[in-house]
Amino acid sequence: MSLRELQELIARMYSDKDAARGVDGTFMWLMEEVGELAAALREGSRDEMAAEFADVLAWLATIANVVGVDLERAVQEKYGAGCPGCGQMVCRCDISEKP
Repeated sequence: MSLRELQELIARMYSDKDAARGVDGTFMWLMEEVGELAAALREGSRDEMAAEFADVLAWLATIANVVGVDLERAVQEKYGAGCPGCGQMVCRCDISEKP
């Protein structure tokens, strides 16, 4: 499944609820899921981690839908030609830098 397909799937399932909740409410759900992912990374099983990664990605797609951002296009534009910091396909930025 591509990012676009994920975004379309999430929109089909939840767009009315997401629009009613708005960006602030949706962002809070995303943050809750990030917290659950953090807990799973510390002490969860591989299946629990996978489920939380899926939840975070779904809520990220949801918030992108609410604000009208095409995630696939955004990722392609930012990372498709290489690292945004150094421009290389294999990042050469110093490990202390945020690429």
